[in-house]
Amino acid sequence: MPEEKHLGRLVLVTGGARSGKSSFAERFVASHGKKIAYIATAQIFDDEMRYRVKLHRERRPSDWQTYEAPFAAENAIAEAAETHDTLLFDCLTVYLSNLLCQLPEEQLRDEAAVYRLAQDAAAKLIAAAQASGALCVFVTNEVGAGIVPENALARLYRDIAGLTNQAFARAAEAVYLTISGIPVEIKHLTPQTPASL
Repeated sequence: MPEEKHLGRLVLVTGGARSGKSSFAERFVASHGKKIAYIATAQIFDDEMRYRVKLHRERRPSDWQTYEAPFAAENAIAEAAETHDTLLFDCLTVYLSNLLCQLPEEQLRDEAAVYRLAQDAAAKLIAAAQASGALCVFVTNEVGAGIVPENALARLYRDIAGLTNQAFARAAEAVYLTISGIPVEIKHLTPQTPASL
């Protein structure tokens, strides 16, 4: 009889730019996992991104296996979980940006279709994490805490990022918010409110 696979555990780490979220997530998986896989979503198009990726690579231990997954990352999650007990996905907002940037301009004007695309992408990632049997830690950015962007595409990106973060927070067993390098677990701080409110 085949061994029953346990459901994967999902943890979300969020915060603003340079809040320390990625370094916290790296410490978190290092302290919880034995065989760790890193799901990298960034694509290198310029020197700034090349430098950021270099910093992330230099911080990671050499025995972590990296999976490059700018698209269809649910497949990388399933593949990595075959041989690893802990997965670090960095990051959701870059992944959403990849999805948006591949769309033709006329498709971007159909906001409802873009929302559906983002919702479907998030659902596939969550389902893959839950089916993985692994601890899956997702890093994301809080992009809606500043001023309202002046152009429509930036506003659309902000909105789908916020909705995606909410979907992952609902599915996660723990949600960490990092501020100035300090992580705070926030999901269990929130009092349960009646569904009717």
